[in-house]
Amino acid sequence: MQAACKQKINYYRNLSDRTVKMNKKWSITSMVWALSAVLGIAGCYAPVSPPEIIAQPQRPSAIPKATHHIVGKSVQNRPIMCTVAGQGEDTIFILATIHGNESAGTPLVRRLADYLQQHADLLQGRKVVLLPVANPDGMANNSRYNANGVDLNRNFAAANRRNNTQNGYTALSEPEAGTIASLIRQHAPDRIVSIHQPSACVDYDGPAWALANHMAQHCDLPVRKLGAQSGSLGSYAGLTLHIPIITLELPGNADSLNEDSLWQRYGPALVAAVVYPNRAK
Repeated sequence: MQAACKQKINYYRNLSDRTVKMNKKWSITSMVWALSAVLGIAGCYAPVSPPEIIAQPQRPSAIPKATHHIVGKSVQNRPIMCTVAGQGEDTIFILATIHGNESAGTPLVRRLADYLQQHADLLQGRKVVLLPVANPDGMANNSRYNANGVDLNRNFAAANRRNNTQNGYTALSEPEAGTIASLIRQHAPDRIVSIHQPSACVDYDGPAWALANHMAQHCDLPVRKLGAQSGSLGSYAGLTLHIPIITLELPGNADSLNEDSLWQRYGPALVAAVVYPNRAK
């Protein structure tokens, strides 16, 4: 049987070669399948069907990796670091530790940066601007103020600001506050979250009542309107620029919690702010 098959294979191979010479318009692929069919008829092996052409599904465009930037320097020349994740039109700006002795928000913001890279679907159509330490000198010195003794959260160009030693004699006199204002101008956020301590509530300024209630559904903090402070970021962004802004006031003892505990308690509220007005994931 094997000898007969070999004889038939040689015969049909010669036949195929002669046919190719006679008709050069045939493609090599066509000849291969023709030979397969002939040999199948000859009983030497079972022919196979040509492979089906299946269009590959288009994958969504990949979300670029987060980028890290030095966006400013403090009075004592410490770098002010910013992370930008995603590049969509819907933009949220989240910052922490504008008061140096209210530092529980810093590990939360850094953890959020990692979370967004692990859940890139949340960045579809979005850009998240993260400033983990807005007052690096104050954090290093465990002080509410910056190295010039100015309360950065009273140094903005809000209509209700008061010029004095504690607030600064002019708006944005401090490099740290100037950096925050520059980021707002550059990225034009649709909403802002600034993390503070110790009032244990979700405060808001400007058109942010709905956002405040949305975030409160994802943590154990109640919504509470504390009132617009003189020259504060809340007054500047919420009342002057009409940007919805949340002051997420963590409890006073929040900085005694480890990063995992902080994230379990307050991370969902930050993710809810990122995906707002969609349902938090």
